[in-house]
Amino acid sequence: MASRHICLALGFLGFLWAELGAQNKTEEPQCRLMAKFNLSGYVDAKNHSVVIGGLFPIHSRIIPVDEAILEPVSPMCEGFNFRGFRWMKTMIHTIKEINERKDILPNHTLGYQIFDSCYTISKAMESSLVFLTGQEEFKPNFRNSTGSTLAALVGAGGSSLSVAASRILGLYYMPQVGYTSSCSILSDKFQFPSYLRVVPSDKIQSEAMVNLIIHFGWVWVGTIAADDDYGKYGVKAFKEKMENANLCVAFSETIPKVYSNEKMQKAVDAVKSSTAKVIVLYTSDIDLSPFVLEMIHHNITDRTWIASEAWITSALIAKPEYFPYFGGSIGFAMPRTIIPGLEEFLYDVHPSKDPNDVLTIEFWQTAFNCTWPNSSVPYNVDHRVNMTGKEDRLYDMSDQLCTGEEKLEDLKNTYLDITQLRITNNVKQAVYAIAHGLDLLSRCQEGQGPFGENKECAYIPTFDFWQLMYYMKEIKFKSHEEKWVVLDDNGDLKHGHYDILNWQLDDKGEISFVTVGRFNYRTEKFELIIPTNSTIFWNTESSRRPDSFCTQVCPPGTRKGIRQGQPICCFDCIPCADGYVSEKPGQRECDACSEDDWSNAEKSKCVPKLVEFLAYEEALGFTLVILSIFGALVVLAVTVVYVIHRHTPLVKANGRELSFLIQISLVITVLSSMLFIGKPCNWTCMARQITLALGFCLCLSSILGKTISLFFAYRISISKTQLISLRPIYRKLIVLICVVGEIGVCAAYLVLEPPRMFKNIETQNVKIIFECNEGSIEFLCSIFGFDVFLALLCFLTTFVARKLPDNYYEGKCITFGMLVFFIVWISFVPAYLSTKGKFKVAVEIFAILASSYGLLGCLFLPKCFIILLRPKRNTDETVGGRVPTVDRSIQLTSASVSSELNSTTVSTVLDE
Repeated sequence: MASRHICLALGFLGFLWAELGAQNKTEEPQCRLMAKFNLSGYVDAKNHSVVIGGLFPIHSRIIPVDEAILEPVSPMCEGFNFRGFRWMKTMIHTIKEINERKDILPNHTLGYQIFDSCYTISKAMESSLVFLTGQEEFKPNFRNSTGSTLAALVGAGGSSLSVAASRILGLYYMPQVGYTSSCSILSDKFQFPSYLRVVPSDKIQSEAMVNLIIHFGWVWVGTIAADDDYGKYGVKAFKEKMENANLCVAFSETIPKVYSNEKMQKAVDAVKSSTAKVIVLYTSDIDLSPFVLEMIHHNITDRTWIASEAWITSALIAKPEYFPYFGGSIGFAMPRTIIPGLEEFLYDVHPSKDPNDVLTIEFWQTAFNCTWPNSSVPYNVDHRVNMTGKEDRLYDMSDQLCTGEEKLEDLKNTYLDITQLRITNNVKQAVYAIAHGLDLLSRCQEGQGPFGENKECAYIPTFDFWQLMYYMKEIKFKSHEEKWVVLDDNGDLKHGHYDILNWQLDDKGEISFVTVGRFNYRTEKFELIIPTNSTIFWNTESSRRPDSFCTQVCPPGTRKGIRQGQPICCFDCIPCADGYVSEKPGQRECDACSEDDWSNAEKSKCVPKLVEFLAYEEALGFTLVILSIFGALVVLAVTVVYVIHRHTPLVKANGRELSFLIQISLVITVLSSMLFIGKPCNWTCMARQITLALGFCLCLSSILGKTISLFFAYRISISKTQLISLRPIYRKLIVLICVVGEIGVCAAYLVLEPPRMFKNIETQNVKIIFECNEGSIEFLCSIFGFDVFLALLCFLTTFVARKLPDNYYEGKCITFGMLVFFIVWISFVPAYLSTKGKFKVAVEIFAILASSYGLLGCLFLPKCFIILLRPKRNTDETVGGRVPTVDRSIQLTSASVSSELNSTTVSTVLDE
C-alpha cells in the first residue's frame, strides 16, 4: 500500500513539474518520469481521426509490491476477470460497428486505446496520466502514446476508479463517460465537470431499494458496503432514504478493500448477532467475494440479501455452491438486452493471432487451465492475504500445454455468457454517446456554430475537450433497441428502469436470474412494479417471506413506546389506556373513542358504551312500578270507603274535603314515581319533579289545614274560653294559596331553566347514564324547600295539639305521619348522594313511595278500621262526646273531640 501511494505521489509531482517546465523558456534540463507505468491493454490508433480511451477491470487486483523497494514501481496485476474482458471486447466491437455505419461520423473513423485498470485506483490514475501525457511526454498534449488525438474516455469500471480518474481528467474538461460507476458524488458537476454516465445514480438505486423494503414490509435492515466511494456514498444515500421512510438500519459495516481479518470479522459478527434478517450489500462482485467465503466458513444462512446492480448478475458470486447461503437474493440490475453480432465477435479470439497479446494469452490459459507454449504470462496467481492473516502465493499453473485446438464452445464462464448483457450494454451506450457527441460536432456549419461571437465551429481533430463537452451535454439518441438515451444536467440518465431479479435454481442446478418486477424512474418520479403472480424464492426455513424487525409489530390494542437511545424501530408495546384504541397493528398513538363509545377489553376497537337507566323491564324497575300501582289502588280504595261513608261523623269530622284532597295528592305522588322509571327524555325530566313537588304541596297544605284546626282546638281547650271557630273556607284558602304559590314557582322553573335529559359519561367511563339535568338548582331547592316548610308547619302545629284531651287522637296520628315523612326524607339524602346511576333513581322512588305509604297509613288506616270494622263507634256520641271508660279501645281512632271543661264544647271548631 505504501509503495502504491509513493508511485502515485511521484507521478503527480512529475506531472506538475512538467507543467512548470513547459512554461520555462530557458533551455534547462527537463524533469522526466523515473519509470514507465506497467500497463496492459489494446490499441488501434493508426489511420483514425480520433481515439477513444477505455478503462476496464480486466484483472481484479494488483500484486503487492515489496515495501523494501524505495523506487516507485508500477505493480503487476492478477486475478483475471472474464467479465471485464468481455466489457473491453464490447467496446472494440462497438467502435468497429460505428466505423462501418454511414449515418454516424461518415467522414471519420474512431480508434481506441484501452488499459486494464486492475480494479484499483492506482492503475486508474496511471492510465489517466498516460491518456493525457504519454509515458515519454513532459507536458499534457492531449494525445495518447500513439500520437493520435484523444477525444474522450469510457470508464473507469468502478465508482472509486471513476472518481480518481475524473479528478485528473476533469482539470482539462476531458469528457468521461461511465458505464457502471453509479456513485452519487459523480453527479456533482463542481467536482466532476466533465463526467457523464449512461447508468442511473445510486440515489435512484437507493430509492428503489427502500421502495422494495417498504413493499415487503421490512423495517429493520442491515447494510454492508465496500470500503470505497461506491459503497460509502451508496449506503449514505440509502440511509437517508430509510430515515425519510421511518425505517431503521440495524447495523452498517464495511468490507475492507485489502483483507483485514479484524474488519471482516466485525462485519461477520454484525450479521450473526443482529436480529435483522434482511441485509443490503452495496459492493462490487470483486470486493464481495471474500465476504461470501466468510459467510460460508461461518455457515450463516437464513438471510435475505438485497443486491446492488454491481453484483446481482455476477458469475463470480452466482455459483451453485453459494446458493444455500445467498440463494433467494433479490436486487436490481440494468435492463437486459441482446447485442447483434457480439457473440460472434467474442468467439473470435485466439492467442495465435497476436503472440504479443498477453491479455488474450492469459485469458486462454485461465479459461482452459493450460500453459501457452513459449509463454511467460502467469495465470491463476493469488497473492492475497488469507483468513489467517498470512500471505498466499498460489501458482495454480498447469503443466499441460495449450494446443490451440481448445474450443470456446466448451467453456462455461462469464466471458461467453451473453444471456445477461446488462452492464455490457452500458459499455455499448457509452461508446455511442461519445460517437454521437463527435457526430454533432462534425456536422457544425461554418458561421452557425455555438462558439464565440462569430458563431464558430469546432473541427475534428483540432477541437478542444470543452467544445466536445458542449455537444455531449445535448446528446439524445436511440439505442439499437429503439430506446431513448437522454442525459440530464448532471450527466445522469433522465429516465429508465431497473429489472428486479431473484436468485433461483433451475432444473439443471444452475443459478438463474428470474425477473420478478421492475422499478421505473423518470425525473423524481418512481414506480415499483412487482406483480402479485411473481414467484419469488425466499431462502428461509419456511420458504416464506422473511420478517425483519427489531421489535415485532405491536398488535392492535397497544401503541409504540420509544426506547431512549435506540432507533425508532426498537420500541415497547404499551397497552392503550381506557377509552383509547389502536385498531391497526403498529400504531404510534392510540385513538380516543367518541363520547358514546368505549374501548373493548382488548383495546382493539371502540364499542358502544353500556346504556344505563332504570328500565321497566328489569326486576327493580318492575318492582317499583308494582308498588306504585299498588299504592295508588290502596289510596283509591280508601277514597271509595270515604265516598261511601261520606255522611258518617268520622268522615265529616275535621274537614271532609281536606281528606279527599290528601287522598288525591297521595295518588299523584305514588304515580309520579313512575315518571322516574324508563329512559329519560326532556318531557319526563320536566314532569317528574314538578308533579312530585305539586303532589306533596297539595298533600302537605291540606294536612296543614287540618293541623291548624287542631291547634286552635288545643288553644281553646287550655284557655277555657270560647274562640271564634276556624271556618272551612279558611282552611281551603290555605290550601289554595299554597298550591298556587307552588304552581307559580314551578312555572318559572319550567320557563327559565327547565330540566333536560343528558348523557352522563363522567361518572362511569364504560357506561352512559341517561339521567336528568335538573337545570337550576335554585329553583329546585325553592319548590322542594317550600314543601319542607309546609311539612315543618304541619309537624309543629300537630305536635302542640297532640295533647288534646279525652278521645281526640287525630293530632297524634298526624304527628306520627310527619315523623315518618321526615325520617324517610332525612334518610334519603345520604343514600341518594352515595349511589350512582339507576340506583340513585331507585332510592328517590323508594323515598317517594315510603313517605306516601307512611302518610297513608298514619292518616287513613285508623279511620278505615273504625269505619269498616267498628261501625258502632262511628256515631256522633263517640265522635263528639266522651267515650265510656269501659270501652276506650276506640279512642285512638276518634276523629273528633268533646270537652267538658266548664261545660264548654269545642266540637264546633272541628266540625265541618
